[in-house]
Amino acid sequence: MSEVKISAEPRTEFGKGGARRTRRAGKVPAVLYGHGEKPKHIALPSREFAAAIRKGGANQLFAIEVSDGTQVLALPKAIQRDPIKDTFEHVDLLLVRRGEKVTVEVPVELTGEAAKDTLIVHDHDTLSVTADATRVPDHLEASIEGAEAGVQVTAADVTLPAGVELAADPELPVATVTAAPTAEQLEATLPEVEEATEEAEAEVGEVTESSEGADAAPAAEGEENAEARTEA
Repeated sequence: MSEVKISAEPRTEFGKGGARRTRRAGKVPAVLYGHGEKPKHIALPSREFAAAIRKGGANQLFAIEVSDGTQVLALPKAIQRDPIKDTFEHVDLLLVRRGEKVTVEVPVELTGEAAKDTLIVHDHDTLSVTADATRVPDHLEASIEGAEAGVQVTAADVTLPAGVELAADPELPVATVTAAPTAEQLEATLPEVEEATEEAEAEVGEVTESSEGADAAPAAEGEENAEARTEA
């Protein structure tokens, strides 16, 4: 994976308030750490960082040039996103050196098509591997071509690029091929699903009625009190 050059600025404001102001300015709050260095708080340009992650994945290598003259290589260690806005909230960046070995989680992609009338259950979407910091793969591949029901793909079956070593348990399940349910089996489960839906709707109705009753009682009491005051 080729490195992406990105500029950064030192960050002097911390805490939630400082982070919000950084994001409003179109930047991502981040921290650089590793190699026994004191953590360095920086701000990255949001658009450039997002574009690099979209193209290279969560293990994209960055060549960071800070405005104070600092130049480092770093890998994202932890990325916090806003699930609603789909924006980056904060990034932890691990300092690395060329030729240094790092252990990272890499996405696994299944290739090929399993046998007819089967379903694929994804047990683990990523695998832990050790690789040169400047040559971390953006994904790994495992073939399910022609796999019959009952076949399990493990970490040992995943194809590793040259220079990449498996750090996970070789027997860790990656995907399992199961038999697809027949039309008869789906029809048999349909009444159970409908019954569960009806029960859930009935429970919601009971809760709503009890809530309305609870609200009506105080209202009635208020009306009685008002009438008593009027008569008085």
